Amino acid sequence: MRIAIVNDMPLAVEALRRALAFEPKHQLVWVAGNGEEAVRLCAEDTPDLILMDLIMPVMDGVEATRRIMAQSPCAIVIVTVDRQQNVHRVFEAMGFGALDVVDTPALGAGDAKEAAAPLLRKIMNIGWLMGQQPPKRVHPVENLLRKSLEQRRLVAIGSSAGGPAALETLLKGLPRSFQAAIVLVQHVDQVFAAGMAEWLSSSCGVNVRLARDGETPQAGTVLLAGTNHHIRLLKNGTLAYTAEPVNEIYRPSIDVFFESVARYWDGEAVGVLLTGMGRDGAQGLKLMRQQGFLTIAQDQHSSSVYGMPKAAAAIDAAVEIRPLDTIAPRLLEIFRT
Repeated sequence: MRIAIVNDMPLAVEALRRALAFEPKHQLVWVAGNGEEAVRLCAEDTPDLILMDLIMPVMDGVEATRRIMAQSPCAIVIVTVDRQQNVHRVFEAMGFGALDVVDTPALGAGDAKEAAAPLLRKIMNIGWLMGQQPPKRVHPVENLLRKSLEQRRLVAIGSSAGGPAALETLLKGLPRSFQAAIVLVQHVDQVFAAGMAEWLSSSCGVNVRLARDGETPQAGTVLLAGTNHHIRLLKNGTLAYTAEPVNEIYRPSIDVFFESVARYWDGEAVGVLLTGMGRDGAQGLKLMRQQGFLTIAQDQHSSSVYGMPKAAAAIDAAVEIRPLDTIAPRLLEIFRT
């Protein structure tokens, strides 16, 4: 994979160089010392992946991400030495299309290969998302008879790159009295999940918190998948975190959750697939449609990264393809009483 580094700290650049050297398939194509230089170099020679710092002189990583995704789009992973201090900047960058975030590997402390492992794992996942992933085997869904229970209403939402900003827009369009439970599956490391829930809650004026193992989705609360395990709906209607299936690229997997909703939810439900790279969620959304649920995919124009919704549209998984700003009004229309 052709990789670029954007970072103004020589020690961080060296740590990233050494981490990449553990995987011979990775080629470092250029290094930029600030965001402005990165925007220029990316336009001249667009890499497969950029490892982007957040705090830099001249132009920071958030603005550089915004400009690159608008002008010369490619995969971007935020690499920072202090994730907790920069949590809001991380969500801002992800809103503009950054795929993920990871700590800068420690230089000269302990096992260098072990320190590089989280970064290399993220890069491997992104390589699969970009087309190196073998096609998934689709498991048939049990054709269970669902009871028509009006009081059991669920909106299942999946998002990835660009997701935080898209989720903010969607949730701001829903009142606190919205008459359906909402479960969000966003591709985000568990280190950031609690901060993301807090940010969405304060920004959108709705109650957003991490989903707890064993609880039942309820109207009035938005639940966000909060670990690096998958979240799924069980037959008894409760949520559970599971390590299986182990071969899913991203954890939590949107497909795993959507498929469990298709299999076990016994009331009304809507599946919504928002902006993101790759194909996660497309197959699960199709299974929801096949089980009679309404399914919605975000349209190309309003998506920061038109990957997952595009994959859903290609396999006819979405009953409706909508601009982001029309999804909340549509949900209000569906669950108006």
